[in-house]
Amino acid sequence: MIDELKIKKGSPKFLRAIDSIEGIHSWWEHNPDCAGVAMVGRSNVGKSSLINSLFGAKTARTSKTPGRTQKINIFSFVLENDPEEREYFLYDLPGYGHAEVNKAMSRNWREIMTEFFITLNSNSLLFCIQDARHPNQKTDQVFFEYINPAMVPIILLFNKMDKLKKQKERAALNKLKPEIFKNYKNVKSIHFVSAEKRQGLDTLETELVDYLLS
Repeated sequence: MIDELKIKKGSPKFLRAIDSIEGIHSWWEHNPDCAGVAMVGRSNVGKSSLINSLFGAKTARTSKTPGRTQKINIFSFVLENDPEEREYFLYDLPGYGHAEVNKAMSRNWREIMTEFFITLNSNSLLFCIQDARHPNQKTDQVFFEYINPAMVPIILLFNKMDKLKKQKERAALNKLKPEIFKNYKNVKSIHFVSAEKRQGLDTLETELVDYLLS
């Protein structure tokens, strides 16, 4: 039965946007055991496009302006053919490492995100998205140093694989995997995907659904 369950495209419903520690506490107080997935990454790695490819068009607002998402946007979603009609949650998190974000906004990001990751329940998974053309940047390394103490289970996604035209570029990216697993203990798996071409998304979706049901 598990193999038959998929994310019901177009099912996500926007619930709320959180930009305060009080808002985070209120959310977990009312939803202590909920299962879900949080999406985070550097600005401009295609996070919104990936969300729309997985959950249905127009779930997340896409923009050519990096750093648009400034709040934790929470959506509910369901699985297709789920006899129990369980409700799950998608957390669209603000991007990290955007140079034009001022110090006050950067400090607010750290405070809000720290509280979110500290209080994130064990039924939730984190998708960390990187641009396959520019993997493991300094800002990504800083993020993993920041997130490691929280022991949040992470699936690392290298998006925009369709932009890598040369085999040596793909080979170089693949060689990074042992180093990543060694240095980032929270990473449970790595997927090479393209939101635009829908490459690798079926396998990714299967892993997410299996996690939610477990």
